[in-house]
Amino acid sequence: MRERYDPKDPRSLALRFHAQTAGSTLTAQQPENNVVRVAYQAMAAVFGGCQSLHTNSRDEALALPTEQAAKIALRTQQVLAFETGITSTADPLAGSYAIEAKTLDIEREARALIEKIDKQGGARAAIESGFVQREIGDSAYAAQKAIEEKRDIVVGVNDFAEGNEKVSLPILTIDENVERDQVARLVAFREKRKGDVRGSLARLDGAAKSDQNLMPRIVDCVRNDCTVGEIVATLKQTFGEHIDQGF
Repeated sequence: MRERYDPKDPRSLALRFHAQTAGSTLTAQQPENNVVRVAYQAMAAVFGGCQSLHTNSRDEALALPTEQAAKIALRTQQVLAFETGITSTADPLAGSYAIEAKTLDIEREARALIEKIDKQGGARAAIESGFVQREIGDSAYAAQKAIEEKRDIVVGVNDFAEGNEKVSLPILTIDENVERDQVARLVAFREKRKGDVRGSLARLDGAAKSDQNLMPRIVDCVRNDCTVGEIVATLKQTFGEHIDQGF
């Protein structure tokens, strides 16, 4: 950050980050195993020094989480925080050769990827050319191939499966009334709001058509009760909507 962007405010160099456990690793087969996966991933995030953490629910490979599943995810964090003692040490893995070596590998790979993106003209050009989507697709293909060839083991999926397994977890179903109630609340909100909605959206539109920083204008829109849909619609007028050209 210091070498690439030359920040003027020292706070810009503070590495504060949020971590979320890997939803892509959750399995529909033997979903109870996801509780264990999430616990290990959450512990790794704490060891890595994250300031904010989200733990996925065990049933997210099947549907939106139920209240019970979300509570177990919350309790997972609380067990880590209050029963394990791992938060008592600033960097419990400091000095570990295995961790340091892996960190250097990740850094080298990240720098190589950033250099590829820079050579294409930056992130926007990389997205528009389909490079980003191709990288995601290639990575997903390689991961799936490793599972199918059993080079990577996923418990309950390509090994330790029990055959003819039936998922016994309760699955969340959304009542159709929820949609109608939300639409009604949105209509009522728009009728009662008193913020400068049109003015805020006009200022955002003007910023989008120039080189201004959009974030202050977006914050202004939110403070004046503009909805997310209105903000996005305004930005679409200038930027359009991304259409993947990668495949």
